[in-house]
Amino acid sequence: MDKHEIRLSGSGGQGLILAGIILAEAAIIDGKNAVQTQSYGPEARGGASKAEVIISTEKIDFPKVRNCDIFLSLTQKSFEQYGKGIKEDGIIIVDNIVNSQSANNKIYSVPIIDTAVNVIGKPMVVNIVALGVLVALTHIVSKEALEEAVLDRVPKGTEELNRKALEMGYAMGENAKK
Repeated sequence: MDKHEIRLSGSGGQGLILAGIILAEAAIIDGKNAVQTQSYGPEARGGASKAEVIISTEKIDFPKVRNCDIFLSLTQKSFEQYGKGIKEDGIIIVDNIVNSQSANNKIYSVPIIDTAVNVIGKPMVVNIVALGVLVALTHIVSKEALEEAVLDRVPKGTEELNRKALEMGYAMGENAKK
């Protein structure tokens, strides 16, 4: 059985709930089953938020992540709050501002926020950059399905910006593997 339990975390307002929805939709485009859940602190913007996605080739019988094998964190607070319970051989992807350590996991530290803010110049695409990094590192969905899901969900008129963000994230993920 091919099953992945993914937790995306960061600060409210970084678009990780949408990222979770897009990732689940990309899995469905690829012909897999997917379920997506979310939660965020009472402060919403600025507080820690998380989206969880389970992608499987089989039926999914429980909608919550119990055995996280891919964890993405964009802030220190979300890393500390949601970074527990990751499988021993799991993959951790963090923004390079996050101070992260794990004895049992492969950690990829990538400048996701800096790329969105200073290279692309649009902080609102941080979630799309993050998705590009995650899919390049894990291949849990196809690049084509991810792009299709992103372009289906982003506001009209921002398709090229989001395509660029996705490509940059993907390239950073490919580089991080080396």
